[in-house]
Amino acid sequence: MNDGSLEVRDVTVRFGGLTALDRVSLTAAPGQVTGIIGPNGAGKTTLLNVLCGFVRPDSGTISFGGRKLTGLRPHKLAGLGIARTLQGVGLFGGLSVLENVMVGATVHARTGFWSALAAAPRADRDERQLRERALEALAQVGAAAHAGAVPDTLAYGVRKRVALARALAAKPSLLLLDEPASGLSEQELPELGGLISSLAKQITLVVIEHRMDLMMSACDTIAVLDFGKVIATGTPAQVQADPAVTAAYLGLAADEADAGGQDGAGQQAGPEAEVADD
Repeated sequence: MNDGSLEVRDVTVRFGGLTALDRVSLTAAPGQVTGIIGPNGAGKTTLLNVLCGFVRPDSGTISFGGRKLTGLRPHKLAGLGIARTLQGVGLFGGLSVLENVMVGATVHARTGFWSALAAAPRADRDERQLRERALEALAQVGAAAHAGAVPDTLAYGVRKRVALARALAAKPSLLLLDEPASGLSEQELPELGGLISSLAKQITLVVIEHRMDLMMSACDTIAVLDFGKVIATGTPAQVQADPAVTAAYLGLAADEADAGGQDGAGQQAGPEAEVADD
């Protein structure tokens, strides 16, 4: 498929005798939010590391926009329009917010970020372009007012936005978000969900997250992993109603889930509850 979709086909990853991913297949289409969820140990982080080239699959293929990514080295991804955020923020404490975000834009520079900072010959134009891209990305996430600040002086939620802006400064066609809501309060989630939905209108966006309230509100499609296998794919409503998903989160047999298994308080439990990360 050459329409800007991310295609994962029959990907298997083994670590010794442990099968971390077992013939995983999914599609992330452009213009929508594709979520990946699953109980602790389901294989979510392994899948993300495969997509980024940090882990090579034993079998299967990965492609984006019709181009094969399987076996590609991580440092090549930015040049292909692929960016990823981290679970934390990973910002440079000695640089300003603006300079941190400029780092993400260096894929488009000829002289590079550090040469621009050192005022190397012919670097002025690149530096201006880096700054423009960085300011645009900060405005996109609502953090432009903090451009001159040092990251450590900012609230954690703002620093998460700066980290997102750094990824956006690369102008990615595919954006991979690794737990964008980690460390955020419940009050901050609706705004983050709106931002994620807005970004997905222009690119292909994949998000891995354990905050189910965010995922059910922001995602168009969700793939559910359990013990390295995709056990369900569909809209948030379809996934919530799937007995296999309920069984995976509750640790019950599928037939118990079909019967409407309940938690100890006598209330229905399921994937809408918050779960631990992979």
